Amino acid sequence: MQSLKILLLGAAIGSATALPAAASSSAWYNSEGGKVRLVTSGKPDDAGRIQGVLDIALKPGWKTYWRDPGDAGVPPQLDISASTNIAEARLSFPAPQRHDDGYGKWAGYDHPVSLPVVFTLSAAKDPAVIVADIFLGICETICIPVQTRLTVDPASDPDNADDAALVKAGFTALPTPARPDFGINVLPGDHETLIVEASFPGDPQAADFFVAGERDYMFGSPVRSEKDGKLIFTVPILDRPSTTPTDGGLHYTLTSSAGAVEGVLPFP
Repeated sequence: MQSLKILLLGAAIGSATALPAAASSSAWYNSEGGKVRLVTSGKPDDAGRIQGVLDIALKPGWKTYWRDPGDAGVPPQLDISASTNIAEARLSFPAPQRHDDGYGKWAGYDHPVSLPVVFTLSAAKDPAVIVADIFLGICETICIPVQTRLTVDPASDPDNADDAALVKAGFTALPTPARPDFGINVLPGDHETLIVEASFPGDPQAADFFVAGERDYMFGSPVRSEKDGKLIFTVPILDRPSTTPTDGGLHYTLTSSAGAVEGVLPFP
């Protein structure tokens, strides 16, 4: 895929001002390749969390990125610093598909997709207004950066059944947590490779492994092989931090013909 830095010079970035929300969802923001809005379930739970989705309606032939966009794109980003009584927003991602557009290989979606998000209130019992600055890439033959501000007052329509159903469907579509019979085992590698052994149900040809380049890591496309009847993915480490982080890990998704799981693996 062409470098996004080059595309930024030639592509106009759309923007929208924050408008009062009339429901537990924002208005749609329209771009050349599709449209985007923010939808919430309305009511916070007892811990002060509100579920929502970043709803991306792509036009036919257009694509958008997973949490790891490869070496030329941008992952979806959501900044809630302008919000009232919102302390945190955490995005989650459905299982992606692998794409090769002739410029590079990357993971993303070629169909409308809802990215689940959990908003955490600063004070669980106080009113909240979500003001989310959104940045994502929507791509056809070139990528067009989409930048907009979406505003939602979750309390304005807290019993909207359509919004609640869309949010529930978004969370239901997420990969389930990895387990012993469907997940990965990290094998010894070296400074330049990440090697994992995959366990999964279904057809081996349908299995794929996605690891997110986070904390200054960058990964190439996995190479498949077989050892002792097990599917092995060898992933080139293209770049890495000067010091290996000691906290957290890297998000991964393993897909098969029977579904998808996700987990966190140690920093290589």
